[in-house]
Amino acid sequence: MTGAALVRRLEAAGGWALVGADGQPDWGDRREVDRFFAETRPDHVVVAAGRTAGIAGNQRYPADLMLDNLLVAAHVVPAAWRHGTKKLLYLVSSCVYPPSAPQPFTADALWTGPVEPTSAAYATAKLAALKLCEAYHQQHGARFGAAVVADVFGPRDDFSADGSGHVVSALMSRMHAARRTGARAVTIWGSGAPRREFLYVDDLADAALFLLRTYEDGAPINIGTGLTTSIRELAEVVREIVGFGGDLVFDTSRPDGAPVKGLDAAPLRALGWTPSWDLRAALTSTYEWFLRHEGGHVS
Repeated sequence: MTGAALVRRLEAAGGWALVGADGQPDWGDRREVDRFFAETRPDHVVVAAGRTAGIAGNQRYPADLMLDNLLVAAHVVPAAWRHGTKKLLYLVSSCVYPPSAPQPFTADALWTGPVEPTSAAYATAKLAALKLCEAYHQQHGARFGAAVVADVFGPRDDFSADGSGHVVSALMSRMHAARRTGARAVTIWGSGAPRREFLYVDDLADAALFLLRTYEDGAPINIGTGLTTSIRELAEVVREIVGFGGDLVFDTSRPDGAPVKGLDAAPLRALGWTPSWDLRAALTSTYEWFLRHEGGHVS
């Protein structure tokens, strides 16, 4: 999802010769990664690789998610340094913040407490990637840094029904299926009270390009909208867009995750970047893509 949006944004901007868009190595294979960087020698790198999942997937596959993301960091960052990359931006999830930190999360809240238990393995791998970029900046003066990203959604998201997707794609695909089958209700994990900050993937791609051009500080920086929405509010908007007329049932026996995850995006705004998409328009665009590519037509 993120990689495809980055390619679209870079192609639209012009002036960039893209490598890796048509074929990439196995990021878990050190020799393949090193050969890829030796052959392509990219000046700029945005790292959006690494497996990800929602709460269910994080609980089901913590070892797989952690190992995959650790290997991406351990192979990509050193290879970029060895082969002359001038600037690298590593994208990491907002689950790297301790949920006990004050809202909205600021970069100096990193490492001040334990991360959310439901995503601890994945978050630890992302924290390792973030710290590795900082270490290369400190030891070698490399222009390598990390951006902490709000909950991203959009075209090419994971809309599978096995629980591996994040909340927006999961709600959209399940309500779509419920509408088609005439189901009376859709059950949603948790109370619906937790608040999340949702970011359309095209805005993420635009922000990443902006940071490649402007940001020189090695410290992590947040990419977000500055707005949070409860899971219940999100579900209501998705229900309207999908046209599902049934009930929403919140299963409070299931975990909520962190109560609030909002990011302080003031440093990015101070540099001159703001998002272009509001939530409803972005959700509508995502569902239109889903209908064309994943869900078929609804009468």
